Amino acid sequence: MYDRILVPVDGSAPAERAVGYGGLLAEAYDAELELLYVLAGERDADGEAGHESRGERGRAVLAAAAERLGDRVAVETHLSEGVPHRAISEHVAASGAGLVVMGRRGRAGLGEGLLGSVTERVVVGVDAPVLVVPGSAEPADEGLSTVLLPTDGSENAEAATDHAVDLARRFGARLHVATVVDVDSAGGLFGSRGVTDDIVDRLEASGSEAVSRMVDAVRERDPDLDPATAVVRGMPHEGIRDYVTAHDVDLVTMGSRGRSDIERQLFGSVTKRVLRVVDVPVLVVRGE
Repeated sequence: MYDRILVPVDGSAPAERAVGYGGLLAEAYDAELELLYVLAGERDADGEAGHESRGERGRAVLAAAAERLGDRVAVETHLSEGVPHRAISEHVAASGAGLVVMGRRGRAGLGEGLLGSVTERVVVGVDAPVLVVPGSAEPADEGLSTVLLPTDGSENAEAATDHAVDLARRFGARLHVATVVDVDSAGGLFGSRGVTDDIVDRLEASGSEAVSRMVDAVRERDPDLDPATAVVRGMPHEGIRDYVTAHDVDLVTMGSRGRSDIERQLFGSVTKRVLRVVDVPVLVVRGE
């Protein structure tokens, strides 16, 4: 599924974590791994050009990232120049990378931690799936043991099915399929107090149907997989976050809407909120 994997690096801790996951996946898929550093006119605190040339810094960061990977996988390094998210998107299109792996900042300062960052702009701008790695995440030596595939019953959610199934099969991981029922939203201004038992039953029945459809889609791809299933209550992104914690999930796979009106559709979506609050990597797969 992944023949060529791109990991943009900048010397930061989140990017280092992304290199670890890029190496893990490249090794599992016998894929070529590319490391990309984009020269973007770095300046020091005084506004003057640093003593070390930008090119030298870029080459040093690339060399350190390649050294971390050792001889586990074949690595290519690339030095580019321009606006980072544009340069990364252009490189993906030119190289045919089937997966991009990028780091993001942690939970502190959520207002600016992800929104507007290079990572989110790449998620929006490329057609390839993007694995977003939190700065606190570190791949386990044994790889992935639990993969979560959330669903809301939409075609967009199903876009991630192939990837979730293949990752579970490749790593021998347990696959979980879950949906979150937002009872409070159904109650409007009154929250859960405005929701009758009948409405709750209908919401949970609809959630169960969505999970069943996703399980059927999983089994169409691999009849040997027997996913764990769940319908949980809460706000969607919080429900997914809590499920990840409760079940020791190693990686979440999520579908997003297609490119049409992507900023409005993705930036306000559950996917974006999940990216901000979970402490494990999230693979974002664009739908049609």
